[in-house]
Amino acid sequence: MPTVPEPAAIDADFVGEADLVSRARCRDANAFRTIMKLNNQRLYRLARGIVCNDAEAEEVVQEAYLQAFTHLDGFRGQASLSTWLSRIAINEALGRLRKRRRAASMANELSVEGKIIPFPLNASADDPERTMAQREILQLVERATDDLPELYRVVFVARVIEGLSLEETADLLGLREATVKTRLHRARALIRKALDARIGPVLLDAFPFAGRRCDRLTAAVMTRLGFPE
Repeated sequence: MPTVPEPAAIDADFVGEADLVSRARCRDANAFRTIMKLNNQRLYRLARGIVCNDAEAEEVVQEAYLQAFTHLDGFRGQASLSTWLSRIAINEALGRLRKRRRAASMANELSVEGKIIPFPLNASADDPERTMAQREILQLVERATDDLPELYRVVFVARVIEGLSLEETADLLGLREATVKTRLHRARALIRKALDARIGPVLLDAFPFAGRRCDRLTAAVMTRLGFPE
């Protein structure tokens, strides 16, 4: 029985968004891969900025893709595909954050002889690639970002680390542009205080999500979608 050839790889520079979505709706494996390669870093950074945990951020991005790819008919093109995916990832991350807080609240109530009953926590596996890639300043940036209050942290990640415009950030987070400006100003002040004026272009490399990590997440989603690797 002759084998069916794999569809040709997609060059994102020459394929429009509408065509890419159309191919994905027809379950073109390369369309799924291309969409993920184009959006992995942005979605990871946004999720990481909310949940403050590398492993959980990857889980958020996987679930966001699965939700999006199984409901592609819901994408109407009113916003860009990247914005649509980002909103799904943010909602997934915020949902996990709410669950985490509820679990913490329950843990505080369930005590025995004054001792809190421990709840299992997800521990991040060692990531040699991350250890090798990160310099000390980037680790300081990540810690300082994690310490920001949530309402400032998400704006800071979107505007400074991900590089979204003021208009894009406001649209993505459902905020007024003036609110984005105010929160970003406050976030910068807190970061400067934490890092002693060490903010700079190096932020563009914070929370890396490329190479094997990017490929691993893409492969995991493709497997869950039923595409053999």
